[in-house]
Amino acid sequence: MAEHRTMQRGALLDAARSLLSEGGTEALTFPALAERTGLARSSVYEYFRSRAAVVEELCAVDFPVWAAEVETAMGRADTPEGKVEAYVRRQLELVGDRRHRAVVAISASELEAGAREKIRAAHGALIAMIVEALAELGQERPRLTAMLLQGVVDAAVRRIELGAAEEPDAIAEAAVAMVLRGVRG
Repeated sequence: MAEHRTMQRGALLDAARSLLSEGGTEALTFPALAERTGLARSSVYEYFRSRAAVVEELCAVDFPVWAAEVETAMGRADTPEGKVEAYVRRQLELVGDRRHRAVVAISASELEAGAREKIRAAHGALIAMIVEALAELGQERPRLTAMLLQGVVDAAVRRIELGAAEEPDAIAEAAVAMVLRGVRG
C-alpha cells in the first residue's frame, strides 16, 4: 500500500511538472492532474491539500536534484575559475530540462509563504556552492559576488527561455565570459 501511494504521488508530481512546463501555473489544476494521472479528482486531494502543497513538494524534490547536478559539474573542475564556469554552464544547460521549466513557472507565480521560503532556501543553497571558489579568487565579498553572479545566470536563463535571437550556446558563452571577467577583478 505504501509503495502504491509513493508511486501515485510520484505520478502526480510528474504530471505537475509537465503541466507547469507546458502551460505555466495556470495549467496546474487538480482536474488537470487527475486527467493526466487517471485518478479521480477527489483522489488528488488525498495526496495534496492544495496547489501550493504540490508546488512545495516539487521544490523539495526538484531543487536538490538540480543543485546536485550543478555541484557535480563544479566538482569536476580543478580551478576556482573552472568551478565558476561549471556553475554557470551547468545551470544554463539545465534550462531545457522539464524540472527547470517547472521551477521557473513556479517562481513566476504567486505563491504561499511556505513555497516562497523553500524557493529562497534552495536558491541560497545554490549560491552557497560558489562562495568558496569566489573567495579563492580573491573576492573580498564572495557572498555578494555570488548573488550578483547568480543574477547574470538568471538573466541568461530568461534570455534562453524567451527564445532570443541568439542561440543558447552564444548566450552561455557571453554569460561565462562576463562572469569570469568580473570575478577575476
